[in-house]
Amino acid sequence: TIAAASAHHLKEVVLRIYWDGNPKPSVEVPVGDFLGLNLGQYDLYQSAYLNCSPVKALNAYFAMPFRRSARITATTDGKQDVNSFYSNIDYQRVPSLPDDALYFHAQYRQATPTEATTNDWKSNGDANRLKNPDGKQNYVFAEARGRGQLMGVTLGVLQNQEFWMGEGDEMIFIDDESTPAIIGTGSEDYFNGAWDFGGRDGAVPFGYLYNGSHLITNAERTGGRYCLYRFHGDNPVTFTRYMKMTMEHGHANHRADNWYSVCYWYQSQPYTDFPPLPSAEARIPV
Repeated sequence: TIAAASAHHLKEVVLRIYWDGNPKPSVEVPVGDFLGLNLGQYDLYQSAYLNCSPVKALNAYFAMPFRRSARITATTDGKQDVNSFYSNIDYQRVPSLPDDALYFHAQYRQATPTEATTNDWKSNGDANRLKNPDGKQNYVFAEARGRGQLMGVTLGVLQNQEFWMGEGDEMIFIDDESTPAIIGTGSEDYFNGAWDFGGRDGAVPFGYLYNGSHLITNAERTGGRYCLYRFHGDNPVTFTRYMKMTMEHGHANHRADNWYSVCYWYQSQPYTDFPPLPSAEARIPV
């Protein structure tokens, strides 16, 4: 839990985790985004791995094995002091780890806005579904090389346009950089909801063990906000050489909304080839 003067401290404070003396972090995420509050505002929800409890209690339950050392830091990129930053970390020493134990990773990305392929952002017709077979202009949550397992994503969407934003397909590349191995039927389905989560005037926030949209405000309207999550603890997506987690922003990427995301995965070696973290000011949803 955090006591900070800045209203944007969930976006300004950055959590980093370094494994086994690596000079670069395998986790580099604004603390709010890491806990599923991707739009920088508190709201109460519960999942298998993350929750926000009353009043501003942020909790994570990911297993994070390491062999020699772990270093966890929290750094503010804001201009105001963080008055208090409380933490409690549970750990266990064991004689050794299995040879196939994997390192935890989390990477932050954003697009403000996503780059639209057309101006026809009102149309969600199924005819557009066939126009993007290789996902080249998709939003990328993370891209990694090595052996591991995709754990899931959290996503905050701030709508810049009217109508339903969640019709883009997830496309997951596994050991093949040219062709996605998994192509979904729409982001509403990937997050295990349906029918626009209730639509423009009947949207219902929901949160379960592995999936949810715990924040929905001003649904399907300009300025509308969604916070979503999907975890693969019960249906793992494994890779041996390469993984890229992507999603269309609207059918064939025809929408230009603001996206803020975290991808979580495990990997056999600490992986640190991350893109530069956007500035604190750029991370604040506008």
